[in-house]
Amino acid sequence: MQRKSDVIVIGAGAAGMMCAIRAGQRGRSVTVLDHARAVGEKIRISGGGRCNFTNINASPKNFLSANPHFCKSALARFTPADFIAMVDRHGIAWHEKTLGQLFCNNSAKDIIVMLLDEMRAAGAVWHLGVEISGVERSEGGFRVLTSEGICEAASLVIATGGKSIPKMGATGFAYRIAEQFGLAVTETRPGLVPLTLDPILLESIAPLSGISAPAEIRHGKTAFREALLFTHRGLSGPAILQISSYWREGDAITVDIEPDVDVTAHLKKAKQANGRQSPQTALGEIVPKRLAQYIVEREAISGNMADLSDKLLAKLADAVQNWSVRPSGSEGYRTAEVTLGGIDTSALDSRSMQAKAVPGLYFIGECVDVTGWLGGYNFQWAWASGFAAGEAL
Repeated sequence: MQRKSDVIVIGAGAAGMMCAIRAGQRGRSVTVLDHARAVGEKIRISGGGRCNFTNINASPKNFLSANPHFCKSALARFTPADFIAMVDRHGIAWHEKTLGQLFCNNSAKDIIVMLLDEMRAAGAVWHLGVEISGVERSEGGFRVLTSEGICEAASLVIATGGKSIPKMGATGFAYRIAEQFGLAVTETRPGLVPLTLDPILLESIAPLSGISAPAEIRHGKTAFREALLFTHRGLSGPAILQISSYWREGDAITVDIEPDVDVTAHLKKAKQANGRQSPQTALGEIVPKRLAQYIVEREAISGNMADLSDKLLAKLADAVQNWSVRPSGSEGYRTAEVTLGGIDTSALDSRSMQAKAVPGLYFIGECVDVTGWLGGYNFQWAWASGFAAGEAL
């Protein structure tokens, strides 16, 4: 193991590797340490194995933080176009999906290989399967105590992520280091996570498990329009994952299924066309049939369409497009894609990611209180914050 270097990066994920690349390109000797047996494990599983590596629409408005201005500097200096240029330079084929999301055509492993090639070209070295037992200040900077000996460097970068997906090796290491050096850590909680329901409601929607439908999910003034998925635990799908970052326990969310359809107008037209059909048949023309049956039964609407007044049709439409649900909780860090909260940004310099009170100590990526929406935004924050620190080292 390289015992002395200019920079030690703890964490060989997206942010850590990008930081190592940029610092190495600037002539710094860089040592990357990680307790995992392979680099970029979250990259490997992301995007269904194809890595949603950025979003062409990424801007500060797509991120949550106690200080929404903090991310502006890094995002402006390393943009989606900059990462795309690197991907293109390595000949990696990619495509755009909905809402500006970019994916590899082949495999997420292409991105990992690219980053390893870039680190190698920049002269960075990495050591995997290394346990970190402590971090100390030293006369020349920092001393990192590891299972393979002591490493020293003038600068130390913490890029170990948050608490999400512990089976991938996620821990609270970054927060412990921050607190050790006197930096505040804001409340952390699971983000981009499925929401659970109380047992009674869950039992009633059990027949809907596996059904997906276009929906707009609202919480206060925030709304996301993507797919909704009913599961055996509660509600999931992109729209639910997005709103979960804004939802707090005890709050209700509003579910609007098929938000682009005028359900009331459809039901009135169906009544005129065939008054003898059942309301669940009419509703089943625009929402999945099992969902239509559930809604009609939940609202206790009986008879044929001809028997239903305009008031009852409006009530049925409202049940489809204005359903208030109070989740009981979330599935937690086990399935959360990100961790909300983290290292308090007031303790960091937004241009360099350096701790203001601890020269030479940097925090980047998910461990910082900056969390993106679903759809490539968190990777863009990893690239941008890693690049920002690499530029400053």
